[in-house]
Amino acid sequence: MESETDTRWLTAEEQCAWRTHLEVNRLLAHQLERDLQPFGLTMNDYEILVNLSEAEGRRLRMSDLAAATLQSKSRLSHQITRMENAGLVRRENCESDRRGLFAVLTELGLETMRKVAPHHVASVRRHFLDLLPAEALDSLSAALTPIAAHLRSHRSRP
Repeated sequence: MESETDTRWLTAEEQCAWRTHLEVNRLLAHQLERDLQPFGLTMNDYEILVNLSEAEGRRLRMSDLAAATLQSKSRLSHQITRMENAGLVRRENCESDRRGLFAVLTELGLETMRKVAPHHVASVRRHFLDLLPAEALDSLSAALTPIAAHLRSHRSRP
């Protein structure tokens, strides 16, 4: 751990970039969440529906879904219970591992996904993509890709 005298403090430009990133991240997440409310979904619900809709057989082991959505197994279990009660997903036992469970997208969940996805994509465009100049999109992806890779590599470390 660095001592205060060894700390590389942020420059004014770095501080501005960092704080702008934090503000955009919070404001965008809040707006996307608000735009899902009329459909009775949260961003967590939507993310789970997306992951399951893209998975083979529209099902994932609960542990894999927890990892994909960056949720604890306990938190995901509560989330899945709520989504089960709404008829969007169901749990199935894992044949090869008696302790394992799958989260499975139901027909209602798939219908909901198909209904909500166009609205969510429009929201992402309206509040993020369409506000970026075309040339900034490649630069943004190039800048964020190594950060995402770095953070993914540290995700499983204590």
